Amino acid sequence: MSEPLNRLLSIMARLRDPQTGCEWDVAQTFETIAPYTIEEAYEVTDAILRRDMAALKDELGDLLLQVVFHARMAEEAGLFDFDAVATAISEKMEARHPHVFGDAPDLGQSREQRWEALKAEERAAKGATSALDGVAIALPALMRAEKLQKRAARVGFDWPDAEGPADKLREEMAELAEACEPDHIVEEAGDMLFAAVNLVRKLGIAPEDALRAANAKFERRFRQMEEIARASGADFAGLDLEAQEALWSAAKASEA
Repeated sequence: MSEPLNRLLSIMARLRDPQTGCEWDVAQTFETIAPYTIEEAYEVTDAILRRDMAALKDELGDLLLQVVFHARMAEEAGLFDFDAVATAISEKMEARHPHVFGDAPDLGQSREQRWEALKAEERAAKGATSALDGVAIALPALMRAEKLQKRAARVGFDWPDAEGPADKLREEMAELAEACEPDHIVEEAGDMLFAAVNLVRKLGIAPEDALRAANAKFERRFRQMEEIARASGADFAGLDLEAQEALWSAAKASEA
């Protein structure tokens, strides 16, 4: 094991020492650390999207610390240690690439087909009974909806083209418009969003990518609206909706 990694593992062991460690680190559990693990993964993605390689180095370190933290707590509980984590992922990667690390021929399938077939075999070996087994509950809802739909599609539960999900989306929008009770509105709103994910997926677009682009566009135009208002001496928040809509149109036109 490399010296920098040994140093990091030693630092974590020291921080978790019940007698001489850090009170905050000692008090943590898998459950309390999990949100930080998710946050650090998003910050890695953020650095990549901003093409900030210096930040990426730092964020990858923060994410690695999360792995070390979980592994240390597991070691203290007598479950496994960091070496076991590294060994497990090494064995998994070799097993999922038999055409690279073994004698299996490359049959020319796409990477996704080959990967998913091997993952399905792993799930079956672990006792999976449903095509949906293994889709993590803690995934962001948009991402989980897409994964559930893809799993269902692999066993034939899918429309042949985008027309079916487009009709379903219109149906769900109508049902949402007719809903009155709060619980029913929440239910129909969820159905509508799920249908929208299905339509976008059938169009061959990753829903997360599409929504991220829409978020970026909205933010860019909204900031432009604020700048236009500021340049004219107006208080954006004090403008009525009609005036704000006019600024939105101006911001949109400036992009064109």
